[in-house]
Amino acid sequence: MKISHTYGWLLAALLLGSAVPSYAEITPNSATESAAAATHRCPMHPDETGALNDRCSICNMFINEPIPAATAEQLYRCPMHPDETGALNDRCSICNMFINEPVPAATAEPLYRCPMHPDETGALNDRCSICNMFINEPVPADSDPHAAHNHPEPVASPVAAALAPLPSALPSATSSETTTQYLCPMHPHIVGEEGDTCPICGMDLEPVTVGGSADAIEVNVSGDMQQALAVRTAAVERGTLWRYLPTLGTVEYNQDAISHIHTRVTGWVEGTQVHNVGQRINKGELLYQLYSPELVTAQDDYLQALDYLQQRRDGQALLRKARLRLQLLGVDESVIAQLERTKSSLYRVPFYAPQSGIVSQLNLRDGMYIQPGETQIELVDLRSVWVIADVFENEQSWLKVGNFADVTAASQGIFAREGVIDYLYPTLDPVTRAMQVRIKLDNADEVLRPGSLVDVELYGGARRNLLIVPTEALIQTGRENRVVVKRRDDSFSAVAVTLGMISQGKAEVLSGLNEGDQVVVSGQFLLDSEASIQGSLRRLSADAKPSEHNH
Repeated sequence: MKISHTYGWLLAALLLGSAVPSYAEITPNSATESAAAATHRCPMHPDETGALNDRCSICNMFINEPIPAATAEQLYRCPMHPDETGALNDRCSICNMFINEPVPAATAEPLYRCPMHPDETGALNDRCSICNMFINEPVPADSDPHAAHNHPEPVASPVAAALAPLPSALPSATSSETTTQYLCPMHPHIVGEEGDTCPICGMDLEPVTVGGSADAIEVNVSGDMQQALAVRTAAVERGTLWRYLPTLGTVEYNQDAISHIHTRVTGWVEGTQVHNVGQRINKGELLYQLYSPELVTAQDDYLQALDYLQQRRDGQALLRKARLRLQLLGVDESVIAQLERTKSSLYRVPFYAPQSGIVSQLNLRDGMYIQPGETQIELVDLRSVWVIADVFENEQSWLKVGNFADVTAASQGIFAREGVIDYLYPTLDPVTRAMQVRIKLDNADEVLRPGSLVDVELYGGARRNLLIVPTEALIQTGRENRVVVKRRDDSFSAVAVTLGMISQGKAEVLSGLNEGDQVVVSGQFLLDSEASIQGSLRRLSADAKPSEHNH
């Protein structure tokens, strides 16, 4: 019975073995079905995919991260080199990093433009068809990328034109030896060979013809570029210049209109009528009374001389001396007349103002004892004032006494009040190197106040038949003066000039220009800079020639 059971189990095993296929038979089909059913991937190794909770063959982690449906055709790029794109987890050809940063849909086909010519667009680092610069400036999202194909080419703006490269400089036709060098219009220090490009901006190197250092530098500028640079010219012509000098001045007292009142005898002051500085005094007005024994004695002597004259006819000389003594002691004529009329001496002798004016100094009070040598009152007449103006050393050669001047004090309502130069001070200020000019000015309304700062315009005679240019055409470097001359419609050159008189926006030209020449009055600094650069290149070329002959 036991044997029959054993054979039964063996028979069942054989039957089951024949029904189950071998491992070799099921492996290909199972792998195909497994790959088709792969819905998840390893979190650490995204290339390892399979069914949910399968094991990763690399790290043995569970494969439990769902595979996004969109990643089948997703484009990725390198985090360090955005231009390197590919499938997920490919290697960057530059740094060998994983390519795992998704490329935004909007950047799949980015649009760029030329920094100098915004209408020229293309892919990143393409070349501009106009200036050959790299196209590397992103086009704003709100701009129309096809606008350049629908509209004519616009005129460059003044700002873009100012930054645009200036055309190369050419020598004059008189050059006997010339050489050609290639340099970048935007970076003139970049010099290379024909066909080279600038390593900074990518522009083609332009040919520049240079010759001897004595050749004139000419810069060629097209009409469109001149319009973009706002180049304006003016003709050199002959005309008349009036000597004119604006400066500043200070109002001061007229020293000729100041009166000092002194006593000529000792005594005591009584009955003072002047009380403070600034008080207005009229001519003949009583100032104070003075008791002085010396004045009383002089009056008595004069009265005795009068009595003696009545008794004897030879008393005229004595009377004249007594009267002169009173006058020299400062007694007014009205007081002497009163003595003659009353025949009585005055113990308090009055003193009157010799002129009208303002009290600028007062050293007098009732009861004060005064004596000769002290200034009791100072009177200033403001109906005439002086204006002291400063004139620099290089502008004083044509000034002279008698020239007219206008004085303006806008804060006091005075405009162009006429005056005359009445004195030129002989010395210069050691600090400012300025000469002082004195102008006498009427001030009948007494509006101008001493100490005020005023504007002064000094005038001289006219100089006629001068060669003149506008001052805005001048390029003043401190070492020399230059102008940019228009030689032809598209050719300019910088010329050194010698200047003479400068007045009211015009400058006299002594040498360097001819009548009828066209000088640039706007945009000349860019042209002069280009000419200076080319002049430097010429000098470098001239210096290099001797060294070449030494080999």
